[in-house]
Amino acid sequence: MTMFYIVLLIVFGLLFLVAELVLLPGVSIGAVLSLVCYGSSIYLAYRDYGPVTGTLVVLVILVLSLVATVISLRAKTWQRFSLKQKINSSSMPTTPEQELNVGDRGTTLSRLSPMGKIEVGGKIYEAKSLDAYVDPRREVEVVGFENFSVIVKTTKK
Repeated sequence: MTMFYIVLLIVFGLLFLVAELVLLPGVSIGAVLSLVCYGSSIYLAYRDYGPVTGTLVVLVILVLSLVATVISLRAKTWQRFSLKQKINSSSMPTTPEQELNVGDRGTTLSRLSPMGKIEVGGKIYEAKSLDAYVDPRREVEVVGFENFSVIVKTTKK
């Protein structure tokens, strides 16, 4: 029955070691629990079975810990658990510079005094007028960009 406890403590020691390496790096809780399990199993082996079995248990613990560490830290071991989906979106909205060109024409939706809304190519943009005021439903031309705003001027008809 004591051999069962020795093997059980070694298995728990390995689990705590892998948890320390993979799940809780730097926290040391897993490492302390692993050392307690290993120490207890070594103590039981020396106490109940003598120095030969105790030394054998120490060697088994060292070999299993080395194998568990190498397997845990290999990149391919945890790849099957990792996320493989790529996120191609951005948290930054597209700027008007990416969608419009200087010279594009549109219509004011609201009064530009000097800021307001315009529509160019079916999309609505925040715009700033070079002129003092521009009334709604007037044709404007894109002349530049400032941050997320479009700079426009009225077109001559």
